[in-house]
Amino acid sequence: GWCPLSPAGAQTTQILLEPPWTPAVLWDQVRLTCRGSGTPGDTTWYKDGQRWWQKGPISFVVTESGTFKCERPGTGLSPPVQVLNDGLVLQVSAQELLEGDTVTLRCRF
Repeated sequence: GWCPLSPAGAQTTQILLEPPWTPAVLWDQVRLTCRGSGTPGDTTWYKDGQRWWQKGPISFVVTESGTFKCERPGTGLSPPVQVLNDGLVLQVSAQELLEGDTVTLRCRF
């Protein structure tokens, strides 16, 4: 999901996952949305460490597995998000979790 502002209060680039479960799986028709400052049309996407889509959309449905990052001017590069093509996966909510939180796990196959 959408991570909050960094502890220092500085805004960072983040990827929003929909549905909000991690690890993301290809057959869930995962939508990635790049959040950050600057002009939305200046979004650059990276896949598996390589520039993949320059001046791409802020949001798209993933059609192939891989590790994705996005970059926005002003807030830089996001943390990576992995989309798997596995047939069996144990998922947890993509929201930030703190010690003591109750979490729901789901087994998908």
